[in-house]
Amino acid sequence: MTRDSGQEAVFAFLADPATYGADAVRRIDTHGAAVFLAGDRVYKVKRAVKFPFMDYSTLELRKGACEAEIAINQPLAPDIYLGVRAINRASDGKLGLDGDGPAVEYAVEMVRFDEEQTLDHVAARSGIDDALAAALGRAVAAGHAQAKPVEARPWIDALADYVEQNEAAFRAEPKLFPAAQVETLTRQSRAAHARLAPLLVERGRQGLIRRGHGDLHLGNIALIDGKPMLFDAIEFDPLVASGDVLYDLAFLLMDLVERELPQAANIVFNRYLSETHRDGDLDALAALPLFLSMRAAIRSKVSAAREPPAEDDAHKYFALACTLIAPPAPRLVAVGGLSGSGKSVLARGLAPLLAPAPGAVLLRSDVMRKRMFGKAETEKLREDAYTPEVTARLYADLIAQARRAVAAGHSAVVDAVFAHSDERALLKGATGLFLTTDMETRMTRVGRRVGDASDADPAIARQQEDYDLGDLDWIEIDASGTPDQTLAKAKNALGLA
Repeated sequence: MTRDSGQEAVFAFLADPATYGADAVRRIDTHGAAVFLAGDRVYKVKRAVKFPFMDYSTLELRKGACEAEIAINQPLAPDIYLGVRAINRASDGKLGLDGDGPAVEYAVEMVRFDEEQTLDHVAARSGIDDALAAALGRAVAAGHAQAKPVEARPWIDALADYVEQNEAAFRAEPKLFPAAQVETLTRQSRAAHARLAPLLVERGRQGLIRRGHGDLHLGNIALIDGKPMLFDAIEFDPLVASGDVLYDLAFLLMDLVERELPQAANIVFNRYLSETHRDGDLDALAALPLFLSMRAAIRSKVSAAREPPAEDDAHKYFALACTLIAPPAPRLVAVGGLSGSGKSVLARGLAPLLAPAPGAVLLRSDVMRKRMFGKAETEKLREDAYTPEVTARLYADLIAQARRAVAAGHSAVVDAVFAHSDERALLKGATGLFLTTDMETRMTRVGRRVGDASDADPAIARQQEDYDLGDLDWIEIDASGTPDQTLAKAKNALGLA
């Protein structure tokens, strides 16, 4: 690393409240930038440093990095990123923002927001609730939709290099990282990369290796007007910022898992899959254990490299990396029951509990039916969307997707009525739970629904009472109590208690 101290005059100028007519200026220093918070604006100057992975050693490089930061982040956070400002030196030697004279430095100008509204702070205060988690999944999906595909092979090779770099960093700190565990993690990571390389090549062919955010943890997401906004995407190295879209998502998922927010992680995961609805992502779940483990391992390595080392963080991220790279066998669970029995609530409750992380893929018939007809989840369908022929095709597709997820090593929960024995027979080998409760309870629950994907109303709930369920060989769960009581019974039935 090299460093140039010639920027101190610029930093003093930007730290002076008189520069902005502000009451005070707060300065924050990082290894790559000096950030000045003044009034309702933020000015970020790249530090004149040169690391193996980041070179800001010349004015031209710093200008290019500022321009790249705007180009990459403005589409994600247009309300935050304003542009690049020049710091000029006039003929009398005084500095000014976009003033007279030659530019001596450049700064990214941003709108200042409440730092307590970054999601790492929100999570520490109150966790991440279900609505925010769903909004997070949508925000990441929207960001990836506008991300540009890149050549796949350089990133696939870089991923292998990251495994070796992690090993070298861990072996350099034997007091922090036990040699036997380092050996196991490295061996398993290498094997996973070799096994997954053909899949990643195909993902690249499909345009799913893109220049994404690159640093997508909770600290780089802020609540702006109540909505999550991604910011501070990596600009200094296109390769570091690139990857499979699920690798980009994996940083956020790993962060939530590490913070012991499994329900939020599962909701983000499933909302992302629902928003993108790429069936190929179910096959790509085979790569998720490696992606999650790599994100944890890199976070561990970075924690150990801090001055002073953040040893507790290094330990916990390393342990998480070792756990995530060796996931348990997946499970396929089906939740059936007549409308109003509470099956969707139960399915959502079970999904975060089913390993591997971040919980099971949730496949709901009501949502898939809407997608079949190109409708939004809460848009009502016509009666011809519920013919026996359509329903048969729906169940076939639903179960095919569940089996794809399980074949990729990931658990799945299928949520549908499953009123007929032939529908239940399609899930041979799965664990089936069938919820039962009285008709009046079902009708009351259905009548209370607002903004739900199901089109069932109390009249339909009444009609279903006449269904011939046939031989019911699934585990019956009395769902007449509260959702928590039903979940407890289901957990016991699945050995999750």
